Amino acid sequence: MIATKADVLVFQKVERVYQFVALDFVANYPRWSAEVVELKPLSTGPVQLGFQARQVRVDQGHKTESTFEVAELEPLKRVCFQGVTAPYRSIYEFENLSPSTQVTFIFELEQLEPRMRPFEKLIRMALQDGAKRTVRKLKLLIEKEMLDDD
Repeated sequence: MIATKADVLVFQKVERVYQFVALDFVANYPRWSAEVVELKPLSTGPVQLGFQARQVRVDQGHKTESTFEVAELEPLKRVCFQGVTAPYRSIYEFENLSPSTQVTFIFELEQLEPRMRPFEKLIRMALQDGAKRTVRKLKLLIEKEMLDDD
């Protein structure tokens, strides 16, 4: 397994950060993850346990499609998206440091295809860079939207 982790302090209340990341996921995910070129909800209604979506991503020129679902949802604390058609988990954790929020992003790749194993170190480095970019972009978007709302 390859696991990466990055965190950031967002100068917003936990309720707003959780809303942006977890509840408004369909609208906001492509905004903070530029690699997502298509996102289609497969479930109707709000993001909740079992909610599914399909994504098309282009990572460093490599196009992939996957279906994922909400595997864990703990209001104001944690949301976990787990691959249904691919072996990964994306976890967002929220720590209330009122009036700010510590956001931790964890990405776990359960296994590598055999043809990719010789590149494991490079993949690990790319995933870590991606995790850092993810939290930086989240911080930027959430804080900017709050300024725009004022």
